[in-house]
Amino acid sequence: MVKKIILSISLFTLAVLSFSCQNDKKNTKTASKTVVKPVFISEPVQFDSDDPAIWINKADVSKSLVIGTDKEKDGGLYVFDLQGKILKDKTVKNLKRPNNVDIAYGLVLNGKPTDVAITTERLGQDLRFFSIPDMKPVDNGGIKVFENETEADYNAPMGIAVYTSKDAKIYAIVGRKTGPKTGGYLYQYLLEDNGNGKVKATLVRKFGEYSGKKEIESIAVDNELGYVYYSDEQFGVRQYYADPAKGDEQLSLFGTTGFAEDHEGISIYKLTDTTGYILVSDQGANRFQIFSREGTKNNPFEHKYLKTINVSATESDGSEITSIPLNSNFKHGLFVAMSTDKTFHFYRWEDIAGKNLKIK
Repeated sequence: MVKKIILSISLFTLAVLSFSCQNDKKNTKTASKTVVKPVFISEPVQFDSDDPAIWINKADVSKSLVIGTDKEKDGGLYVFDLQGKILKDKTVKNLKRPNNVDIAYGLVLNGKPTDVAITTERLGQDLRFFSIPDMKPVDNGGIKVFENETEADYNAPMGIAVYTSKDAKIYAIVGRKTGPKTGGYLYQYLLEDNGNGKVKATLVRKFGEYSGKKEIESIAVDNELGYVYYSDEQFGVRQYYADPAKGDEQLSLFGTTGFAEDHEGISIYKLTDTTGYILVSDQGANRFQIFSREGTKNNPFEHKYLKTINVSATESDGSEITSIPLNSNFKHGLFVAMSTDKTFHFYRWEDIAGKNLKIK
């Protein structure tokens, strides 16, 4: 009889524990499905939104702009205000499959510091340059990249990131549809005035390993710390020095687990000159994984995983972020993510940060 009572109590206890564990799992699952909503969704582009860049208007930050690519053979660069409205007088059409876009601040042209939007034109096999905010071409129709490559898609530019060194040299770091595995997937070009007020680009190095799994498109530069990061899709995020003088050794590889499919857009939220967060799109799962910008005490290149956020943007390819306060909607910065419905989603940083990340 005593044994039966003990057995009954034990079974009851196991049942309670099982119920408790199921509820814990359910709560965890519910929490993980929380989706962060944007403040604004941009007006749609014509064909296929792909990658955004944020231009900070230093004279009046509330008039800053978002520039996004429309990736098609007759695509373009769309310019949006901070509510996602298209500024038709600034939009550039008839580009040859523009892929990614980034901003160069203060490139000296005709003796004058000029802010420039740079986009990769995949079918043109070149870079296109447009002065901001008027979006006028300053490149004589385009600058060829990956010249003398003969293998298929080795000369088809996709990713672009701008690095400004401490001595004010400005570089474009360019990725492509495919390339060699052992180094040299990325090309880095020094940008200067060609003597006639237009941009010229001089190749200064080839670097970057590649897994061979898919492609390398998303590139991001941390100017303050001097690093370049890129997504080796379906493999991980690689880190190198952005300064050509510091060599081509890989500094770190992170984000190699926990991604559903395709490592994509990389963006860096800066709390200080040395601290903050690295956001990486987990494209196949409609979410972003967040890592520490700074390394650890024992390893300056160890970027710890911090959290995952689910977003409304679907299959996000490109993304960009700023921690600069812009207006009453974006008091702690703006995060922009591409979505497959031809739009770009505009998020508040505090909504991304939640309760466990810092806000500038």
